[in-house]
Amino acid sequence: MGADPDHDLQHELEAVEAAWGRAIVANDADAIGSFMTDDWQIVGEDGSTTREDFLALVRSGDLTHESMGKITGSVRPLGDVAVVVGRGANTGHYQGQAFSSDEWITDVFVRGADGWRCAHTHLTAARDLP
Repeated sequence: MGADPDHDLQHELEAVEAAWGRAIVANDADAIGSFMTDDWQIVGEDGSTTREDFLALVRSGDLTHESMGKITGSVRPLGDVAVVVGRGANTGHYQGQAFSSDEWITDVFVRGADGWRCAHTHLTAARDLP
């Protein structure tokens, strides 16, 4: 019986996301940036933020993370692009105020010569249904 390429891809991207999460918790802007494409953006309830603005917040200390975790729900391969959907939780501080988030996360990864890098992140606040 042959290997399941979708299963292998899921494990590969989960490893990339775990390493990216460790860089975020380390509050290491250069390491965080190495997981992003140059035109990466994140979209959340407050709108869209560019890679440069996100990394500037980390460098300044205005945004820090103490924890980050994600459970992958699905990986959809599309050639050299993959869409990863999962549920994540993180804690940290933004401009001195503590926060904790429970979110559905969609990451769009692009495979290049340097491996998988995230081009887009979309966050949606999670809620448990009754």
